Order: sequence, then C-alpha cells, then structure tokens
Amino acid sequence: MEIKLTKKESEEYFHNALCNGLSEMGGYGLTFDYVSSEYKKSREKLTNPCFEDVLMQMLRDGYKITFIDEECDGEYTSSIGMKEIHERVAKTPIQHLTNMINENDDAVTADVILQSVFFGDVIFG
Repeated sequence: MEIKLTKKESEEYFHNALCNGLSEMGGYGLTFDYVSSEYKKSREKLTNPCFEDVLMQMLRDGYKITFIDEECDGEYTSSIGMKEIHERVAKTPIQHLTNMINENDDAVTADVILQSVFFGDVIFG
C-alpha cells in the first residue's frame, strides 16, 4: 500500500513528532544537532516561536538538522532537510501514521515518525 501525503501534511505530522518525541531520541545514544547561526537566522523570522517552530523554519530555509550517533561509531548519524520529510513521513509504518492522522498519537508515534524520517526505518526501540 502506498500512502500519499501533501507537503503540508508531511510537515504538520513531522512538526508534531518533533514536539512529542524529540527528547525520546536521546535514549538511543543520539545527540540532536544543528548550526546555531542558522537557528538564529531562522528564529528571527518568527514571532515568539517554540523550539520546534524554529526547527521547522530552519528546514523551510533550506538548512538541515542532524542526529549524531554517539554509541555506534557514527553508524546512525543522519542529517535531514525538507526533502526527506516530504518523502519519508508517508513511509512511516501505517499504524503509527494513522494514529498521527487521527490525532491519536503519543510519544511512541512521534518516535516512529522521527526514526522513519531520519533513518528510513525504525532502528531503535
């Protein structure tokens, strides 16, 4: 089965996943990273944003965000941009994607979406 999402839907679901699951990824020996000067430039475009809003603006501005693998010699280090979000959110395992679409999501749903986008598969957990 192939799921088709609009760019807007993919971005919305990814943003929700950032809000609900970003902190979960640290438990896998991953460190979240971005270029602070890019963050600052993107933040200046927004009024009173939360952290995840700025991350999404960074991606819209063409910047990338990264998970650095601290435990497996960098094997799972991965950087993504907006292209990966548009291509990979729809490839999230259907149960979790459906939970997000139906607004029945939780930290597990967010974790699975983030892993699907960053790694193309669910690697951890």
